[in-house]
Amino acid sequence: MTVHESVVDAIGGTPLFRLARLGAGLAAPVYAKAEFLNIGGSVKDRAALSMVLAAERDGLLRPGGTIIEATSGNTGIGLTIVGRQRGYRVIACVSDRSAAEKSDILRAYGAEVVLAPTAVPAEDPDHLFNVVRRLAEEIPGAWLANQYDNPANPDAHVRTTGPEVWEQTGGRVTHFVAGVGTGGTISGTGAFLKKASGGGVTVIGADPESSSYAGGDGSPYFVESIGHFLHPDTAEDRWPESYHREAVDRFERIPDRESLLTARRLAREEGLLAGPSSGTAVAAALRVARRLGPEDLVVVLLPDSGRSYLSKLYSDDWLRRWGFLEEPRGAEDTEPTVRAVLDAAGFHAGAVAGVGTGPGAGRPGGPVTVASDASLAEALAVLRAVPGGIAPVVLARPARPYGISATEVLGSLSAAAVERAVAEGRAAPDGPVTSVLGPALPTVGVGQPLSEAREALGPGQDAALVLADGRAVALVHRSALGSWAGSVGRGA
Repeated sequence: MTVHESVVDAIGGTPLFRLARLGAGLAAPVYAKAEFLNIGGSVKDRAALSMVLAAERDGLLRPGGTIIEATSGNTGIGLTIVGRQRGYRVIACVSDRSAAEKSDILRAYGAEVVLAPTAVPAEDPDHLFNVVRRLAEEIPGAWLANQYDNPANPDAHVRTTGPEVWEQTGGRVTHFVAGVGTGGTISGTGAFLKKASGGGVTVIGADPESSSYAGGDGSPYFVESIGHFLHPDTAEDRWPESYHREAVDRFERIPDRESLLTARRLAREEGLLAGPSSGTAVAAALRVARRLGPEDLVVVLLPDSGRSYLSKLYSDDWLRRWGFLEEPRGAEDTEPTVRAVLDAAGFHAGAVAGVGTGPGAGRPGGPVTVASDASLAEALAVLRAVPGGIAPVVLARPARPYGISATEVLGSLSAAAVERAVAEGRAAPDGPVTSVLGPALPTVGVGQPLSEAREALGPGQDAALVLADGRAVALVHRSALGSWAGSVGRGA
């Protein structure tokens, strides 16, 4: 048995597992590198150790100093383990969209956790990156790790991850698949494998469908820790220096639902409890392997543990609420779902009374919406034309080819509220919609039973947004929901 003098010595050396069940029927074998078996539960332990050692070597981090980092969780955990072992104070600034488990883990290891938003323009002083820069300037002896631009991040994978993959496969690896977050993992590992193979290894980036790395619109997605989100009000779209574009030969773009459900299959069929970005990577690897032969060998990197996502990815209720899960709860579950009601009512043909449909979502069948930069007069023209006179107000974005993310909904607006505000002199017709903005409408997932959908409406709301894959696909009115429930109950 291996004996270590410190947990830091256990970073790296992770095993490969063949995906025999998910890869059944494929000519090319697919092996998963289980980075969640690192001591801190993720591949980011490697970068964390590399960055701390480089900072000490370069005199940037001195005894008694403070490590500060912006993180979705994993790099912060790695830095906390390494930093606390070496006597440093650690402040982890975590995205407010990260799973709550990550903040709990950080605190357990001794980090001070500061939550900050990322769904705001990059120039906003409250943005996560600006918060960490401000703390680094204010705290004496502080060092900002800055994984996004720190060369020690990709270098960790040139020195460790790449050589491990090459040695473990006996130099037989032909395709390497990984997600792109900061870009350090795929850049460093890919660079080593390309050099070791004389250019024979193809490196594939696995990216959320709407991420701008692979050409998406940069709108929000639901897979944590990878991809590139772009707020529409951000003045400059700046990509990480840790990401070396030349290291990636091509991308596979994976929808959120495929990522999340593939990760769940990975746990149930292969016994590997990994996070959602692992689902993205495995889905991409399986696509790649289907086009290959027995002489090829695919290695896919699983970045982190599913234990950090028990309240999200591995929660059936969470998946149903956001419209990612539609399978029945069990054989005895015969209650109609929101999806069944919409289909029965001809929603896809655009003929459902009580459901606002139109081009506002950027794809057929999406709900009519009001953009946040519209005037009240423009909004009123839209509201008077939709059933019920109510619509969600969404973050203005030039194009929405993937639909409206539920996270982009800022509130709601009704024709009655606008007309009243203008008549009473509280708002002008050319004024902004935000001056009369109402609360966001309740949401229901397409896979939720009708009883839950009616409960979600509550006593004070007349409509709810229906979500599929985290994106708004319909606006359901209370009266219509009741009539559909009756129709479906009668076998219509």
